[in-house]
Amino acid sequence: MTEYKPHPGVAVVLSFIFTGLGQLYNGEIKKGLWIIFFSSISIILIILGAILIWHFLVNFPSLKLLIAGISIFLIGVVIICILGAYSIFDAYNYARSKN
Repeated sequence: MTEYKPHPGVAVVLSFIFTGLGQLYNGEIKKGLWIIFFSSISIILIILGAILIWHFLVNFPSLKLLIAGISIFLIGVVIICILGAYSIFDAYNYARSKN
């Protein structure tokens, strides 16, 4: 019986397309699902921040709302970028170590 050996290039492309998908391809199901979960939270933060910014631009209620919206948006962007980079490098290194 042959052992499954994931291809590093495929793992990288899958992680680039969707964060955590490379881990799922590599067989790291638990890690991949955690990365997808935290990526989803980051996307929710980005959407929430954008909604708050939009609400400020339409209604001009308070400068605090704009600052909160920008802060939440940027936190979401930073987290999703870090998770994306981690997912790509981790998927590549894991797949490479299996070959």
